[in-house]
Amino acid sequence: MKKLAVFVLALATASFAFAGGGQQGGGSSGGVTKGMDRKIVMGYSQIGAESEWRTACTNSVKAAAAEWNIDLRFSDAQQQQQNQLQAIRTFIQQKVDIIAFTPVVETGWEAILKECLDAGIPTICVDRSIEGSDRVAANPNDKNDPDNWFTAFIGSDMEQEGNRAAAWLIANAAKIKPGKSVYNIVELQGTVGSSAMTGRFKGFRDTFGIPAASALGTSADGKFKIILSQTGDFTRAQGKQVMEAFMKSNGNDIDILFAHNDDMAIGAIQAIQEAGKVPGKDIIIVGIDAVKGAFEAMVAGTMNASIECNPLLGPQVMETAVNILNKKPVEKWVVSKESDYDQSNAAAAYPSRQY
Repeated sequence: MKKLAVFVLALATASFAFAGGGQQGGGSSGGVTKGMDRKIVMGYSQIGAESEWRTACTNSVKAAAAEWNIDLRFSDAQQQQQNQLQAIRTFIQQKVDIIAFTPVVETGWEAILKECLDAGIPTICVDRSIEGSDRVAANPNDKNDPDNWFTAFIGSDMEQEGNRAAAWLIANAAKIKPGKSVYNIVELQGTVGSSAMTGRFKGFRDTFGIPAASALGTSADGKFKIILSQTGDFTRAQGKQVMEAFMKSNGNDIDILFAHNDDMAIGAIQAIQEAGKVPGKDIIIVGIDAVKGAFEAMVAGTMNASIECNPLLGPQVMETAVNILNKKPVEKWVVSKESDYDQSNAAAAYPSRQY
C-alpha cells in the first residue's frame, strides 16, 4: 500500500509536468482574478533566460500574474522551439483559458496556433512576433493571415529600434570620433530567425540606405560601412566570443559596434579591452534594451548609447488577457513606450531603472 501511495502521488505530480525539457511553474489557488467573476488560468511559454532583459520580462509576467490573481502555468523553453510547441499543446490539453507566448523564432507557428483557434483558446503574442505578421490583421476572417492566428500582440517595434540606433550614430559618431571620412561598423546580430533580429537588422540598414537584405554594405551618403556582421545569439558569452574574432581579424579598422542587445555589447566590451582598445572611445558602442548593465557601462564611459526595449510587459499582458476573456475590444498591437539613452542622460536615469 505504501508503494501504491507513492506511485499515485508521483502520477498526480507528473500530470502537471510538461513534456520536452521545458520548465514550468503554477500559480496560486483561491479567489478570483481581478476584473473577472472567476479565477482564470493562463499558459505562458517563455523563450528562456538568455539575457538580463529576458529575466526582467519573466519576473514582470510572474509578478503581474500574482497581482491579478491569475493561475499562471509558466514554461521555460530553454531556447528550443520544440519545447514551446510541446508546452502549448499541454496548455491546450489542460484547457487553460488563454495562452501567451514569446516565439523563439518567427517560423513554424501556423499549425500550433490553429490548434489553439480550433480549441477556442485565445492567444497573446508577447515581445517577438511571427513570420508574415505586421501585427494588424487586414481581414479578420482570413484564416491564412498570420495576424489572425493570435488575438493580440504586445511588444516593441523592432524595426524602429534599428532605425533609432542608426539615427543616433548619424547624429553622434563625428562628435566622438571626429575627422573620419568613413566609419566602419561591425554588427552583433541576435538569434537568427527571431523577429527581434530581423527587425533590428532591417531597420538599421533602412536608415543608412543600405539594402535591407544585405549583411554588409555602405550607407547612401558613403559615411558608414558595415564591414562584419555575425550572430551572437543575444548572449553575453557569445557577444564576447564573436567580438574577439572581429578584433583579431579587423581590430584596427573598427570604429563602431552595433549590438542587437546590451548583453552582447557588454560581452564585447570585455573583448575590446582585452585587445588593448578603449571601448566607448576607440570603438563607439551602441546596444538595444537599456538594461541596468548598459547604464553602468554608459556611466563608466565604456558604452555610448542604448536604445530602450521595455521588458516590463507583465501588467499589459494580464490586462489584455482579462479584456479578451471579458469580450472587450483590444488593440491588435499594443506598442511599448520606450526612450533612448546615452552618456548624456544615463546617470540621471539609472536610479529609477527597474531592470
